[in-house]
Amino acid sequence: MELRQLKYFIKAAELLNFTAAAEACFITQGTLSQQLKQLENDLNMLLFDRIGKRVKLTEAGKVFLPFAQHTVAASQQGKQALNDLQNLKTGELKIGATHALIPRLTPALIAFSEKFPGIIVSVEFGTSEVLLGQLEEGLIDFVLLLGKVSKPEQVVSYPLFTSQLSLIVKNTHPLAGRRKISFKDIVQVPLVLPGKGFHTRKFINKIIQQEQLKLDMRMELNDIHTLVNLVKTGKWATILTAATVSKQEGLKAIPIGGKDNVMKASLIWPKDAYRKKSAIELGKLLMEK
Repeated sequence: MELRQLKYFIKAAELLNFTAAAEACFITQGTLSQQLKQLENDLNMLLFDRIGKRVKLTEAGKVFLPFAQHTVAASQQGKQALNDLQNLKTGELKIGATHALIPRLTPALIAFSEKFPGIIVSVEFGTSEVLLGQLEEGLIDFVLLLGKVSKPEQVVSYPLFTSQLSLIVKNTHPLAGRRKISFKDIVQVPLVLPGKGFHTRKFINKIIQQEQLKLDMRMELNDIHTLVNLVKTGKWATILTAATVSKQEGLKAIPIGGKDNVMKASLIWPKDAYRKKSAIELGKLLMEK
């Protein structure tokens, strides 16, 4: 059993398509099939059901997959530990963040880049659910997000700040002069809202269900940048945390009253996993800002 075979197996299990998996691994389909067959022979178990051009994991494949992922992740962590001996002169750091954390993340990235110019930082923006999945799979080093974690026993969480759920309007909007507002006050306001995969949207849906209200939603988007630009036209408002638009000119965040309308931002590490020195340094900057 070889490490490369485990990597091929993981990619094939993810895509359930040998052609696509081979392309993703930069090898021929013949090489991929041969290596997977060798792995199955070593294990004396079929990992895939091959039905014509379709493939799916067998029961043995499903059982073996998390162990393969753990082995590959452990080897990468060991390699990273050796790379860290180079005193942060080179390397790569991969992190995930929800859009609400951009104002907090931006100055930390600038400071980190000035201090460690040889480290390449990759930032993945997405929903909390997607990012936590990538964290669990070892694809990113840590995550910055708003809201609760679905599997708290698998992570270590450090609080960053809290942010009030707010009605976001253009500064010339008729409601822009309000100091506070309630959900009942905005049921007639045309809204563009974040998509259902966003934690903020789930938070909103929970509250309006509890209060038995129906909002006037005209659009939903999975891109916060576009959503904010639509609000800047003055034709619509949206509901986000105040932190999400804290650096946006021309907008007003009106706090939505209610003791439960506050969301917590956190820095999330995978539990019991090796932490890169570069990730620790960036984490320190994020905690300071």
